[in-house]
Amino acid sequence: MIDLNTIWFVLIGVLLAAYAILDGFDLGTGVWHLFARREDERRAHLTAIGPVWDGNEVWLLTAGGALFAAFPPVYAAVFSGFYLAFMLLLAALIFRAVALEFRHHNTAPAWTRWWDWAFGLGSLVPALLYGVAIGNILRGIPIDVAGEFRGSFLGLLNPYALLVGALTLVFFAMHGAAYLAMKTNGDQAARMRTCVTRSWIAFVALYVAATVASVFTAPRLFEAILGKPLFWACFPLLLVSVVAIPVFANGPQPRRVFAATSATMFAMVGLAGTSLYPDLAPSSLDPAFSLTAYSASSTPRTLGVMLIITLVALPAILAYTAYVYYVFRGKVTGDEGYH
Repeated sequence: MIDLNTIWFVLIGVLLAAYAILDGFDLGTGVWHLFARREDERRAHLTAIGPVWDGNEVWLLTAGGALFAAFPPVYAAVFSGFYLAFMLLLAALIFRAVALEFRHHNTAPAWTRWWDWAFGLGSLVPALLYGVAIGNILRGIPIDVAGEFRGSFLGLLNPYALLVGALTLVFFAMHGAAYLAMKTNGDQAARMRTCVTRSWIAFVALYVAATVASVFTAPRLFEAILGKPLFWACFPLLLVSVVAIPVFANGPQPRRVFAATSATMFAMVGLAGTSLYPDLAPSSLDPAFSLTAYSASSTPRTLGVMLIITLVALPAILAYTAYVYYVFRGKVTGDEGYH
């Protein structure tokens, strides 16, 4: 029987998946901005994400707020343990946001070059750090019996977490290329389709490497996974969408490749959540110290009230998000500019 704890475990996963899909192409666009050849390409990058990037980041705040309200001990342990990493992440996001808003104020080459680097690195660093955070959660973090983090910042930069970070970075780059192929025209769109295909090769190689590494680093992720129904929904979706990416990248409908990369991300988050459940913050010191959807949850009344609020608010948020994307649908050019 599905209870409130499981429902909130799934809801937080859905919020994180929504954020990864929506802000993932923003960050991926920023990564490609570092390799843009001409000024019109750079302007096209900024114009493509200009109307939506700040709204996309709201999903991360929503997921963080939901985690705080539904599973407070998990929020406390993870955010305190990852504090320095989150401060670095926040600094990168701030530079990225400021670059988007300030780049057009002065057309001097030195000015634009500075903000281009700020935008690019402000996208690359978060893409990497998100993956490092996920890798540490999958691997397990040093949480003691009191639910307190007993590790260090350098300890978070272990080889497994960095491997997952590289995987996330490459995937976001592929996802961003798929978005740009959908939003641009001509030579730029053709180059982005090529970037999708090349990124796909690196993504598959890193995903296989991360899966093999997981078998040795975090074998508990595979315990009884075949008996979990959600696995049989996410795994076929992952296989089909991954195979579809290079096929659609060379096809006439660029929206299809973006749909395939989005489905791939959704399936990966689903598989990660399925592997972890019911753990939210596994302990690397002792499995008994792990914070789970049951040991670290708010009261049933709190979870119930929050669920009612979510069922009312979430459809409105989804409708508004869909409306914004509908209004700003269509292609962009480098002649338009962000503002």
